[in-house]
Amino acid sequence: MHLYLVRHPRPIVAANTCYGRTDLAVAAEELASAHASLLPVLPRNAMVFSSPLRRCMDLSESLAQTLGCAKPTYDERLAEMHFGDWEMRTWDDIPRTAIDAWSNDMVEYQPGGGESVMQVAQRVRAFRDELTELQIEHAIVICHAGIIRLLAACEHGLSVPEMALYAAQKPHKIRYGELLVVDC
Repeated sequence: MHLYLVRHPRPIVAANTCYGRTDLAVAAEELASAHASLLPVLPRNAMVFSSPLRRCMDLSESLAQTLGCAKPTYDERLAEMHFGDWEMRTWDDIPRTAIDAWSNDMVEYQPGGGESVMQVAQRVRAFRDELTELQIEHAIVICHAGIIRLLAACEHGLSVPEMALYAAQKPHKIRYGELLVVDC
């Protein structure tokens, strides 16, 4: 299977804001730009899966329609990590002690009382396992940088705790609207 992992376009949010599970819109020009750059490199008639957050849904719907794919399948397991009461706060407003606690336990700590990276890794692995069972040639997944890192970690044959650690320790450089192709 060829897995086409796409990060959503830049959402409408102030810089330096923690916004994991918060449902944010994308400006029309950002959506159009991502759509135009992805269209030539994505397969036609593939299955499309998407996070149910708007910043992913809008892109998945427009791409699916243009590529002649069935309507996207929205899956909660592809949603970004929930940062609890850190959501929509600037990183400067989050107490340094809390950020330090997270950096000391990147896998199990639940930032803002939300989800841990381990919890997110468990749901991403469950999604990936079900995707494998479908035995399809191409799958397009529109989601978030953290989810992309975890899906990529699945391809290294790592256990769920190893996936979580791999994703937590590896800084990402996945740009908005970027595509990562993984051959499974």
